[in-house]
Amino acid sequence: MSFSYRLLRAAVRVLCRLCAQYEVVGLENVPPSGSLIMAMNHIHTLDSPAAMAAIPRQVTAFAARKWERHFKGLLLRLARVIFITRGEVDRRALRQGLAVLQNGGVLGVAPEGTRSPNFQLRAARAGVAYVAHQSGAPILPVAVTGVEHVIPSLLRLRRARVRVVIGKPFSLPLLDHKPKTDELLELADEVMCHIAALLPPEYRGVYAGRKVLTERRPAPQG
Repeated sequence: MSFSYRLLRAAVRVLCRLCAQYEVVGLENVPPSGSLIMAMNHIHTLDSPAAMAAIPRQVTAFAARKWERHFKGLLLRLARVIFITRGEVDRRALRQGLAVLQNGGVLGVAPEGTRSPNFQLRAARAGVAYVAHQSGAPILPVAVTGVEHVIPSLLRLRRARVRVVIGKPFSLPLLDHKPKTDELLELADEVMCHIAALLPPEYRGVYAGRKVLTERRPAPQG
């Protein structure tokens, strides 16, 4: 863990405990070393910091490129994020992510690709399965709840309950061929089902009862 990341993580941990009733469950499920894909739900700007404070390893996450030249980008650079262009296949960012895994690091991924407007799970895009297929890295499911209430609660001089639940690592089935988009989407759904299992029912969205939307964005090919 780099010094800048360690310092930033310590500051985030303090803020989490000051601003919320912050709880972490399943910390023992985090492997102490080795390549790992941390897959989590994405409901608010604060869910990534909440997960960052919980995971005792340096996590290199993807962040939308629109923040690169924003004030928020200063903090994101300290966190060593990979800026990615949303809405298109950003091969450069994907190569950087795969390099993190090849070097035994932790790559943070939000399989939905963007924040959920209603705080419930949306159908996954194929990217998480593509990265897992290309790297062979195991996946650590992480579920964050309550962050959407932090700011409204603080305005009422209260602290919201924020919970980070870490599931057990698992691996997707190995494929001996170049997967098609529908195969990757099916595998991405498996990842989301692991995350959904860690969430209260009201957060599970389209994965409540394993229901899945049919409209998806394809994974990178080649």
